[in-house]
Amino acid sequence: MRRSAVLTVLGLALMGCYTLKPVSGVEPKPGSKLAFDVNDAGRVALGGSMGPEISQVEGVLLEKDAQGYLLSVSNVRLLRGGEQVWSGEKVRLANQYLGTAYERRFSVGRSVGLGVVGIGGFAAILATTSLLGIGQDPSPGTPDTVNQRLGRP
Repeated sequence: MRRSAVLTVLGLALMGCYTLKPVSGVEPKPGSKLAFDVNDAGRVALGGSMGPEISQVEGVLLEKDAQGYLLSVSNVRLLRGGEQVWSGEKVRLANQYLGTAYERRFSVGRSVGLGVVGIGGFAAILATTSLLGIGQDPSPGTPDTVNQRLGRP
């Protein structure tokens, strides 16, 4: 039981603990998970295919050339806070339509925090129930024996 609890917490920690960090210095390589802020010119140019209110496009970089990026889009964030999930459609993004570039990276701090919260929550559940034979006795004063259950003196 402990092993499955630890694996569950570890799985949750690995699944949800990524952040977008600005790309610095090195040119991103194909296969990298990237996000790009879209400027006003980009909203106008991409509005017909992606919608007029896009603020950020996220996906996997397929190729980079002098004119821009070819991205397999996974997510589009909107100006007013909404999100649209995409299923890998390929979109060419010209450099003049883009602002800051971000790379999706694993966050150790968030992972540790989520792990601590998950383990603490699991420990609290174990402490308040009798799953492991510890916790509160349902009827303190009267011992529970086989003879009592069978009605024997």
